[in-house]
Amino acid sequence: MKHEKKESPSVRGAMGVTEFAQLYFPDCTPEVAYKRMWVWIATSRGLKEKLIAAGWVKFQKLYTPKQVACLVDHLGEP
Repeated sequence: MKHEKKESPSVRGAMGVTEFAQLYFPDCTPEVAYKRMWVWIATSRGLKEKLIAAGWVKFQKLYTPKQVACLVDHLGEP
């Protein structure tokens, strides 16, 4: 039986915070994916501090390329 590898979307460049969250939680609604991502950020040791160092500010709508790289480095590929 031949298995097809499902390619994940590229996570390079700036991304909307909800769009990024949906990469990690594709079976959730956008709102639920967003909330779950924030639980991960809040509970993942050191991640919030890394994002702040990368220029993150509360309520921003887009992650910068540097912040996306920080998230993927910390959480792994979606």
